[in-house]
Amino acid sequence: MSNWFVERLHKGSGQKLLIENLVYQGKTAFQDVVIFDNPGFGRVLALDDVFQTSTRDEFVYHEMLAHVPMLSHGNVKSVLIIGGADGGMLEEVLKHPVDNVTMVDIDGELIELAKLHLREICGDAFEDPRATVLVDDGIQFVSDCTEGFDLIIVDSTDPQGPGEVLFSREFYEHCRRILNDGGLVVTQNGVPFHQPAEIINTRSRWQGLFDASGFYLAAVPGYVGGFMALGWGGASIDLTAINLDQIASRFESLDLKTEYYTPEIHRAAFALPPYVQSLMD
Repeated sequence: MSNWFVERLHKGSGQKLLIENLVYQGKTAFQDVVIFDNPGFGRVLALDDVFQTSTRDEFVYHEMLAHVPMLSHGNVKSVLIIGGADGGMLEEVLKHPVDNVTMVDIDGELIELAKLHLREICGDAFEDPRATVLVDDGIQFVSDCTEGFDLIIVDSTDPQGPGEVLFSREFYEHCRRILNDGGLVVTQNGVPFHQPAEIINTRSRWQGLFDASGFYLAAVPGYVGGFMALGWGGASIDLTAINLDQIASRFESLDLKTEYYTPEIHRAAFALPPYVQSLMD
């Protein structure tokens, strides 16, 4: 590895980050892993040469994928996280008064690396007594699962390698089956400017599964190309119909300390520019 990390995820463009200090470089049973320090992003996690998260920008992605559905629902007690080996999503969800959170990731080696090198992202989430962390295949877990959840968060990599199956119709069908009434599924769906197929495919595969579904946006600095799309599907709940005053009241009652999320950002995130809306149509 040179002094630069070069990401070439998108055809014809990419990004280049200085490696100020190489913390870890190796390969798990499922993916190549690089963890390094960068002057702008802090500590960075990259998998298969693709930027995943950093200590300087992780709050945008994790806050928006956790707080938007949880504050919309208003009474989430049981959560299933598929993926999320860095622990950031687990840490964010546990800021709410949940009874239990089950996290399932196929890469146990990456979880251990996060505990060692990414504590600024995961904090003490892995040690929280409400958390159950399982090393398992996500689709296998949901296909075998008989437990119900109020919220399922699919914190996956892009639809390639170990994350590819987490974008399949079969996976979504199992997620819908184990949703409690009024429950929600939220997913990451890439950067629409560079990855329009992710929205198109998810929209198609969700047809007939949810009572209401759609996408909202978050601007994550490490994901090149503008807004990132986050998908949502609801069982007897419509995220676009939530009252702002109710969201604000719930937010204030929890006394959450956030760096990106606010009730106003929550509402604004559902306003899609025409180039994104056209992918849904």
